[in-house]
Amino acid sequence: MSDDGHAVSYKVLARGTPVWTSDGVEVGTVRTVLENEREHLFDGIVLDTPAGRRFVDAPEVARIAERRVTLSIDAAAAAQLPERDPKGSAEFAADARAGRFRRSLGGRWRKR
Repeated sequence: MSDDGHAVSYKVLARGTPVWTSDGVEVGTVRTVLENEREHLFDGIVLDTPAGRRFVDAPEVARIAERRVTLSIDAAAAAQLPERDPKGSAEFAADARAGRFRRSLGGRWRKR
């Protein structure tokens, strides 16, 4: 396994970051980040996979790093991920127009 970089906040997780399972299988890339707005908590991510979009709940995310997200589940469990968040959390997409100052404050995402 290659170096995935330093751990980062979910607030600066870039769209397109590869997502790997605990057993070393790449399952997709980050599409959007989900947050519980009221409590400012990470709620999960939506992945782009060969089988379509899939929802990964926050407890199933073991590590978020600069160049990779690692899940706490294996490839078999990842194949069973649901298509969307059953709780209906707010979705955020990368804001390419965010300047360096705003990005440093976690402003790389905007609500959809």
